[in-house]
Amino acid sequence: MAAKWYEVVTGSLEQKKQWRQYKARVEALPEPYRGAAKAVERYLMYAGGVVDGDTIVQMYADLADLWERAVADGTSVRDLVGDDPATFAEEFAAAYNGKQWIDKERDRLNKAIDEAERGEQR
Repeated sequence: MAAKWYEVVTGSLEQKKQWRQYKARVEALPEPYRGAAKAVERYLMYAGGVVDGDTIVQMYADLADLWERAVADGTSVRDLVGDDPATFAEEFAAAYNGKQWIDKERDRLNKAIDEAERGEQR
């Protein structure tokens, strides 16, 4: 019972465990992959927009898989991310359909327009 209460306050303990595993996997990458992975991670934190915890931990686990495969295959960082790393990161994040922070604002905008329209019809 205490764990459930704790998770309500702090979030999922399993997700925290998965996040720490992801961070350890990135730290284990050789340079320059580690630096590039951290840069993509930072960009995704700002631009990814996903707020659903389960989706986030899956997305980052998949990202770690991608970097590890690149190391194993000898794929260069530039060959992995292409000429525009921001586009790479944004397209990577777009593949994950979790709840995004902007969803709340979209709903708010739609409701405001609906209310305005109802006001015009009176």
